[in-house]
Amino acid sequence: MKFFRIATLLLLFSLFTAATAHKFYVSITKIEYVQEKESLQIITKIFTDDIEDVLQERYSPDISLGTKNETATDVAYLKKYIFQKLQIHVNGKPETFTFVGIAYENDVMKVYLEITGIADLKTLEIENEILFDMFDEQQNIIHLKTPKNRRSLVLDKDNPKGLLNFGE
Repeated sequence: MKFFRIATLLLLFSLFTAATAHKFYVSITKIEYVQEKESLQIITKIFTDDIEDVLQERYSPDISLGTKNETATDVAYLKKYIFQKLQIHVNGKPETFTFVGIAYENDVMKVYLEITGIADLKTLEIENEILFDMFDEQQNIIHLKTPKNRRSLVLDKDNPKGLLNFGE
């Protein structure tokens, strides 16, 4: 089982670090519950060209991400899209993100989000429809880490929601 996890991580790492055009449509969202800060810290990794394509199709053909031509308007469209396509409910209650920022690493964009005021985490429901409107083969992988648990989900167009239960 441990070999399978390592092999999967190596495969995903190679997908995200490839410098050539890719044929895989995947995003990875890491969520960490930091109990002492009462927050969910979220990092979503998306291929820059894929998110740029969907934003150009939806909003403006002039959008340019991760280049010197990136504008505040481009980032505003990115935020709007992420907030529409990523929904999280904690303990049955919908939560609102704070957009912390973005960073670029090779051909991957990292979107940093945070949800605060989470004193206790019993359930987490996530709906991640990022890029489903662009690529039928898109898969969105979710990794959640708490002080006591690690869980993962794979979401796709037919199954965009997942529920993780940490109750006793």
